Amino acid sequence: MQATRLLAIRHGQTAWNRANRVQGQLDIPLDATGRWQAQRMAAALADEPVRAIYSSDLRRALETAQALATATGVPVRTDPGLREREFGRFQGHTFSEIEAEWPEQSLLWRRRDPVFAPEGGESLLVFRERVTRCAEALAARHAGELIVLVAHGGVLDVLYRAATRQELQAPRTWMLANAAVNRLLWTPQGFTLVGWADTTHLDDEHLDETTA
Repeated sequence: MQATRLLAIRHGQTAWNRANRVQGQLDIPLDATGRWQAQRMAAALADEPVRAIYSSDLRRALETAQALATATGVPVRTDPGLREREFGRFQGHTFSEIEAEWPEQSLLWRRRDPVFAPEGGESLLVFRERVTRCAEALAARHAGELIVLVAHGGVLDVLYRAATRQELQAPRTWMLANAAVNRLLWTPQGFTLVGWADTTHLDDEHLDETTA
């Protein structure tokens, strides 16, 4: 079976990214910088032989994907399996607010406890299963082709770990930059990393965020 080539792209910047506020599955739009980033990403990939664009149905990802769709002429298909991790009652709060309000839970979160889930949210184990199942199913439809997945920082973190065979609790040493281009391969044997965090099209106008 031929490998599927994937471009995995995190949405452009939002005002909540700048405020270090957890977005999770709240539907936050891009800000002006995020829209600019999406346009720059789309222009950089306009000549790639993209066969399909799949996006989270959350607005910040969908707006980013739609910029690429305009540039390539390939329509966007949404899939809720590409949504960010559900953070439950953490959503809408800044990192410092979470630490102050729920210090014990905040510590479990920071330590990447794989079974911990904020009230109303997903654990890392559940989140990883959702994301990998979705990404594998989409990739399997396009053997030998190039597809784009537009999603969120947490989703890209799961894909990076899958491609590099790293555990959920391994410390993160890689970037999850807004509107960066990340390249992977998929076969039934799993994901392989090709290139990561290409932001040359952004001229350093990006933020890196650790969660959502």
